[in-house]
Amino acid sequence: MPMIDTGTISLNVVEDGDPGGAPVVFAGALGTDLTIWDAVVAALPGRFRLIRFDMRGHGQSDVPPGPYSMGALVRDAEAVLDALNVQDAVFVGLSVGGLVAQGLAVKRMDQIRALVLSGTAPKIGTKAGWHERIATVRAKGLPALTDDLMARWFSRRDRAEGADLPTRRMVERQDPEGYIGVCAAIAGTDFITPTSGLRLPAQVLAGSEDGSTPPDLVRELADLIPGSRFELLRGAGHLPCVDSAPLFTEKLSDFLTAIGHGATQ
Repeated sequence: MPMIDTGTISLNVVEDGDPGGAPVVFAGALGTDLTIWDAVVAALPGRFRLIRFDMRGHGQSDVPPGPYSMGALVRDAEAVLDALNVQDAVFVGLSVGGLVAQGLAVKRMDQIRALVLSGTAPKIGTKAGWHERIATVRAKGLPALTDDLMARWFSRRDRAEGADLPTRRMVERQDPEGYIGVCAAIAGTDFITPTSGLRLPAQVLAGSEDGSTPPDLVRELADLIPGSRFELLRGAGHLPCVDSAPLFTEKLSDFLTAIGHGATQ
């Protein structure tokens, strides 16, 4: 897996599909790595240039000392796309990856032509709630969080069938310092005003079983972006790319077709 040097840290990046194809970029959730997109990437047409990266503090990317800022996370994504000479990408952002997507779309209109925002909002949670989570991780480690996280991320049926177990293990093997650093970035982020100024194609997806960013919260995000398409994914949780990958891929593919991304000239 290639590493991209941003000038301050190195980020783990994976590319699939056609290197000359229309770019689609994926950024994931707190506590996860780029493998959460495996099923989606495998099902998308090979004509696209599919780019995934581990955010700072996660997966195989560097873990600089925290706390992190959302500005730093946005600059990381910007540096990845600059290093790969990417312009006019569709940026698919899940959870905190959706915050990064919003920030990057405001900052770099040349890099981003459209957004797919899933299980996210312009502001997620409260500062008090995030600082409480940081304290828990510092005192007890990431395993102290995962029962609660899985209950909010996956439906009761999926948990009964053990579908959450790979994701639970993924979260628990992340570096606590990186996790805490990104928690701090989320705690300090409120993109309501900048996101309301976006004027670009956007698809906003909410899982009906998502207890972290409930559908009503995600719908408020869609309402901020004129002309955006809101869709409720029935049966999906916070990570539809994991628990409902065929449905997520179908919605993403339909959107790419609708905006003509990758269409033959």
